Amino acid sequence: MKPCIIETHGLSYSFGKRQVLQNLELRVPQGAIFGFLGPNGAGKSTTIRILLGLLPVPEGQVLVHGQDLKYNRLDILHRTGALIEMPSLYRHLSGHDNLEMHRRMVRAPKSRISEVLQIVGLAADAHRKTKEYSLGMSQRLGIALALLADPELLILDEPTNGLDPSGIREVRELIIRLNQAYGKTIFLSSHLLSEIEKCATELAIIDKGETLYQGSLQQLYEGAFQSNVLHLETSNNAIAHKLLSDHQYQLLPHSDDVLAVQVQDKQQVATLNRFLVVNGLEVYRLSTHTQNLEELFLNITNREAEKHIHSSKL
Repeated sequence: MKPCIIETHGLSYSFGKRQVLQNLELRVPQGAIFGFLGPNGAGKSTTIRILLGLLPVPEGQVLVHGQDLKYNRLDILHRTGALIEMPSLYRHLSGHDNLEMHRRMVRAPKSRISEVLQIVGLAADAHRKTKEYSLGMSQRLGIALALLADPELLILDEPTNGLDPSGIREVRELIIRLNQAYGKTIFLSSHLLSEIEKCATELAIIDKGETLYQGSLQQLYEGAFQSNVLHLETSNNAIAHKLLSDHQYQLLPHSDDVLAVQVQDKQQVATLNRFLVVNGLEVYRLSTHTQNLEELFLNITNREAEKHIHSSKL
């Protein structure tokens, strides 16, 4: 098991009487692209502000790079880069000069500027004023600023916000390259679930300050498969229906052309297919509907909302 680059233990936070985080548990493995998801008001922004040392936390509740954030804030921040939505750029200066000003603050070597420009694909536009940059170019320059100190961890909050499809793809490909080619751990918060689905290896879903799910995308999909429906078409659906019913398969309402059967896992699909073929039927179609991340996210958060409503009535 890989060590965690971020850990929270019973993380709670309140603004006055309003509880924002409630015993939040996060484990971000080193080397992961970690999707951080939740509906509006779930506590994502507060969590990110805490991770960046902008809000105080009690001892032992947040560990970053294996260190307690309460006592090691400066060292942790030196090893962490961040882009929170839109980068703050000096629009009258070039991309290179923006990087030079930031380089002096973080005390990175001068050679690092050309390195990060190359990484984010802005080497050819380095001496253009940033007021001439597209929104996607500005976002990539913001990531370049976050990379100047060569951090091990990048915290990106809505990095594709407002971008067109081309800009979204450029930033997504950059995130994947930073992870795979440069070994950066990426903590990625985004409301574009389709983008998280395309690049994240691990994720957490939170709501009302609590962790509802944490693990790999693969585990989430495999758990969802248990509620899948298998659609099948055979050379004789009437006989297939009787055979399956007689052998305790759970059949659902269906049309004359297609049967619908509740299945628990992929192995059961294979077993069902063999069973029909052995009994002399030809199977023309086998298909399952696997929920995408958006559907899974809504199921998890809506289920939690229903629990809160029910408990409030008791």
